[in-house]
Amino acid sequence: MFDKILIANRGEIALRILRACKELGIATVAVHSTADANAMHVRLADESVCIGPPPARDSYLNIPQLLAACEITGADAVHPGYGFLSENARFADILDSHNIHFIGPKAEHIRVMGDKIEAKRTAKRLGIPCVPGSEGGVTDDDEAMRVARDIGYPVLVKAAAGGGGRGMKVARTEGDLVHALQTARTEAKAAFGDDAVYLEKYLEKPRHIEIQVLGDGRGNAVHLGERDCSLQRRHQKVWEEAASPALNDAMREEIGEVCAQAMRDLGYLGAGTIEFLYEDGRFYFIEMNTRIQVEHPVTEMITGIDLVNEQIRIAAGAPLSFRQEDVKIAGHAIECRINAEHPVTFRPSPGKITYFHPPGGLGVRVDSAVYQGYAIPPHYDSLIGKLIVHGRTRNECLMRLRRALDEFVVEGVETTLPLFRALVRNPDIQNGLYDIHWLEKFLAGGGMGDDAAG
Repeated sequence: MFDKILIANRGEIALRILRACKELGIATVAVHSTADANAMHVRLADESVCIGPPPARDSYLNIPQLLAACEITGADAVHPGYGFLSENARFADILDSHNIHFIGPKAEHIRVMGDKIEAKRTAKRLGIPCVPGSEGGVTDDDEAMRVARDIGYPVLVKAAAGGGGRGMKVARTEGDLVHALQTARTEAKAAFGDDAVYLEKYLEKPRHIEIQVLGDGRGNAVHLGERDCSLQRRHQKVWEEAASPALNDAMREEIGEVCAQAMRDLGYLGAGTIEFLYEDGRFYFIEMNTRIQVEHPVTEMITGIDLVNEQIRIAAGAPLSFRQEDVKIAGHAIECRINAEHPVTFRPSPGKITYFHPPGGLGVRVDSAVYQGYAIPPHYDSLIGKLIVHGRTRNECLMRLRRALDEFVVEGVETTLPLFRALVRNPDIQNGLYDIHWLEKFLAGGGMGDDAAG
C-alpha cells in the first residue's frame, strides 16, 4: 500500500479522496492555489503545498509544480480526482518516469479513450454497441455529406478531441451540414487545439446511460450497474440516478456484462465509466471516461462499495476485493449537483457563503467542501456540493430528496437549489419520463415559474 498520496485536485473531490486515504491509514498531501489556501481539504490534510496563483494553468494544471510537491513531501502516489489532469496520459507517463504511482488507468488506455475516434474503434473491437457514423474523422465536406447520406439525417458533428458539448453541432439537412462542420471545427480548434471532427447518427429522444466499471489490470473486471444522467443542460449533467427508470434487470445485466467483458479483454486498470445513448431498447456507445466520475456516489449508495478506496487499492497492485456475483444492487439513489449559479440563467454566483445548513437524516449524504464563511472563488467551477439521497424504492428516494432539498439552506450566493425543488415535484420526473433534451425544454418553457426566486 502507498505511504503518502498527493491529491492533485481541489473542492469536494479532493476532500472525498482525503477521507478515503484516512480510512486506509495513508498520509495525505493537499496542493492548492493561492485562492484555495483556506479550502477544507487543505485544512484537513497531513501536509499542504501551494502550487501557484489562481489560474488553473498556473497551479492545478502545472505539472512541474505538482512534481515538485511530490518530491518535497515524499509522496509516492498521486490521485488526480476528476477534471484537471485526471485524463492526461502525459501526466501519468511523467509520474511513472519519476517512480510515482498514478492512481488511475494505464496511460495507453487514457490515450485511446481520450480520442473519440479511436475510442469508438476500440469499443467496436471489444464488442460494445456503437452509434452509426463515420469510421474516423471526416477530412472534407464532400466526404461528410457521403457519410451523412449513408447513415441518414439528422446527424451530429462531434470534435474528435472534444467533451462538454464543445465542437458538437446537429445538422438536419445537407444545407445545415456545411455550416455545422465549419462551426464545429472552429470550436474544436479553439477548445482543444485539434479541429478533427467525425459524424454520428443523431438520436431524437435518447437517454444518457452510463455503466460503472472497475478492473485490476490482471484480467479481472466488474460492472456496478448503471447511472441515468439524462437530465442535462448544454451537455452538462445536472441530476443523476441509479438505477435508471428506463431499464429492467435483464437490460441492466446484459449491457453491464458487455462492458465488464470488454474491460477484461482490454486489461483495464482502475475505475472507469462507459457512456451510452439509449433509445428504443438499444445502447449506443458515445465515450469512456477513464477516471472517477462526479456522480460516483449514487453507485456507492446502491452497492455499498467505496469506489475511491478500490481505486487506491487497485493502483497499489491489489486484486479486486470482490467478484461480479458479490455486487448487490439495493434500493435507489439520486444525486443533485448544487452549484453557486442562478437557477434559471445558470449565471455563476461566486462570493462568501454567509449561512450553510446541509440536510441530514437517514439515507442523506452531502459531499461538499464548503463551510459557513467560505468564499467561493471565481476561478473554477461553481459546485457547492452534491446532495445524494438513497431510498428502498425510487418513490421513497424522491420523497426523501424532496424533504432534504427543503432542508438545505445556503445564503450569501445564488444557488440551483430552487431548480431541484421544482424538478422533484414535476410529474415527468416523478414518473421517470425524461430524455437528454427534457431539461432544456423545461427551462425554455418557463417550467420554473415562481420557483426561480428561491
